[in-house]
Order: sequence, then structure tokens, then C-alpha cells
Amino acid sequence: MKKVTLIGAGSDLGVDIDGAKLGPEKIIPNLVDKNYKTILFHQNNNIIKSHDKSDLRKNETEINKFNKQIYNSIIKENNFCITIGGDHSISIASGLASIKKYSNLGLIWIDAHLDYNTFKTTITGNIHGLPLATLNGLNSDLSHFHKGNFFNPNNTVVVGYRAYEENAMDEINNIKTMGVTVYTTKDIKEYGINKIMEQAFKIANNKTDGVHISFDLDVIDPELAKGVTIKEKNGINLQEVEEITDYLAKQNNIKSFDLVEYNPLNDTDLKTLDIANNILNKIEKSTTLQSTR
Repeated sequence: MKKVTLIGAGSDLGVDIDGAKLGPEKIIPNLVDKNYKTILFHQNNNIIKSHDKSDLRKNETEINKFNKQIYNSIIKENNFCITIGGDHSISIASGLASIKKYSNLGLIWIDAHLDYNTFKTTITGNIHGLPLATLNGLNSDLSHFHKGNFFNPNNTVVVGYRAYEENAMDEINNIKTMGVTVYTTKDIKEYGINKIMEQAFKIANNKTDGVHISFDLDVIDPELAKGVTIKEKNGINLQEVEEITDYLAKQNNIKSFDLVEYNPLNDTDLKTLDIANNILNKIEKSTTLQSTR
């Protein structure tokens, strides 16, 4: 059986809205196998978090310190690592640690947002809008602790994008210039999620040794999943979530997995917690099944 380590990354330093730092402590106790090794990281309560709208490098130093801890911890693990956020800036650590361990990986980013800003294009200064660009080798100030490969943009895929912000063209230009493939929610509705995931894995697997998956819960329609920090209307439905998760559970080349942006403060009906638990329970069980193939 393949062993699993759960990494709880309880930080919301990457966004000026509070709450996502509480996600891991709510999710992890509900997972099926209580015997998995668990490593918990909590945002330092002594940090005075910046919420300043005009601060375009919000909490950069603190985020780097937090991510360096996670990165170093994951590198030491021989187990399959599931990292539970926390806002999406924690995926800088989990993604870079995974490619440090495996050297050549593809990347599938399931998210309502591109997360492809740089410090030159961000208008919010929220670093959870920069991690995918960072994993592709941009934003070196957020990856100084990493000595190794970055994810090739030609093996990087975004699934579920639909958030068109004020600076969208700058971010879109970033991602087009780098050569990342993007499938929108509209594409999912038109072609079906299984076809999109099939294409995503074909791209991410091309001449790589495996895939890192990063799943942001805000890809789901907020009418169905309120417990996220940044809500974007017209997201995917619960049937599509199930189809994505079932598709992932059948793959035997996923090397690491993130689930991020659960915000308990917004989850008034606990439905988002149930969704998060269902996704992770399938993923953690599939990692043991894959070891027998």
C-alpha cells in the first residue's frame, strides 16, 4: 500500500480576506484514514497581516517563510503528499517541492482563476493570484528557497477559468506568452468534463514523469459551495466535481495533490466542507489502489 502524508497548510496570508487559514483543521479530522501521517503548519498568530489594498506585495516575507517550511517538509517525505490549504499561495511550496522530488512533472490547475499575475501586473497585491506563474518560473522573489526545475508551461493546464478581472488582459497576456493551455468553464459545458480532463492529462503527461494536481474549491459555483474566499459565479456543478474527482482517482501517475481555499467562515451550511471531504476521501483512497498497479 502506498503511504500518504497529509500536509495541513493553514495560512491566508496570500489574500486580504481572512478565514482560509482555518481550512485544514476543519477538513483533516473528517478524512477516512485517521492513520495517515499528518504534519500541520499554522500561520504565526504574532504576524500582523497586511490587508492594505494599496500594498502590492502583501505579506511577501511572511509567505516566503511559511512556504519554505512546507517545501522543506514535503521534500523529506517519501509518501504521497496531499497538501490542504489555506489560500492558493501555499501551492508555491507544494508544487515546487513535488517537482524538486520528481524533477520533471506536468501541472493541472483546477481553478476559477488563472493565478498568473506577476508583481508587475497584480492590482490587488494578493499573492494567491501569483502561484501558477511562480511555478512556471516567474516571480523569483517567491521561490528563492527552491533550487531545481520549474514546471514547463507547455505541460501546464488550467481547468475551469472564468474570472475576468480588471487586469485580465495583463494576466492573459502573461499566460499566452508562456504557452499555458487554458480550458474555461464554458469549454467544460460545451465538451464535457471528461473530454477536458483527458486533454489536460495528455498535455501534462507529454514527456513528463507524472503530474501535480492543484484543486481550488472556488472552481465550483458559489451557489453550491459558499465556503470559499473569492466567489465567482457560473462555476462547475456538483456532478462535474464528481466526474473530475472520479477521473483523477483512476490515474496512476499523479505524484502529489493540493486542495485549497476552503474558508470555514463563509461555509454557513457546511456543504463546502462535505464537498472537500468527498474529494479528498476519493483521492486518498486512490493513492493506495494505485500502488497495486
